[in-house]
Amino acid sequence: VIQAVFFGICVLTDLSSLLTRGSGNQEQERQLKKLISLRDWMLAVLAFPVGVFVVAVFWIIYAYDREMIYPKLLDNFIPGWLNHGMHTTVLPFILIEMRTSHHQYPSRSSGLTAVYTFSVGYILWVCWVHHVTGMWVYPFLEHIGPGARIIFFGSTTILMNFLYLLGEVLNSYIWDTQRSMEEEKEKPKLE
Repeated sequence: VIQAVFFGICVLTDLSSLLTRGSGNQEQERQLKKLISLRDWMLAVLAFPVGVFVVAVFWIIYAYDREMIYPKLLDNFIPGWLNHGMHTTVLPFILIEMRTSHHQYPSRSSGLTAVYTFSVGYILWVCWVHHVTGMWVYPFLEHIGPGARIIFFGSTTILMNFLYLLGEVLNSYIWDTQRSMEEEKEKPKLE
């Protein structure tokens, strides 16, 4: 859902940018800036860290023991292409978006706070679902003890914050490198 909403906002931003280009309408420009800020925030805080986390953790657990994360029974209901759509294609599309559009990351403290808040909220939701239904959303949580679950949840929160920082560094590297190359091309050549 996060990826679908994020890429929907990306499309809306691109269309709005095309439609408002050169219009001179200051209200449209102001709304476009808000939309770009929302897109950038979503990439930094949700789409990149959650996307990378889902791809990495899903496939690591799947390789270890498929039944712990995606039981074979699900193949009867969810086709393979949809599984890859949810757990594989997220990463290349996020990297393509990061490479093709410059994104302004929020301040590090507010970005990390937002990632932490999302992580804790999601963990609380997973625990609440277990409390209400008696079943874990992710089957592997059934196979580990309460102490291991606490360590796992704490580790995932730390990993999500690390992935936020990785996204920030990657975004800076991509766009600072491109800016440096453009500046080199613009310098007059001395011969």
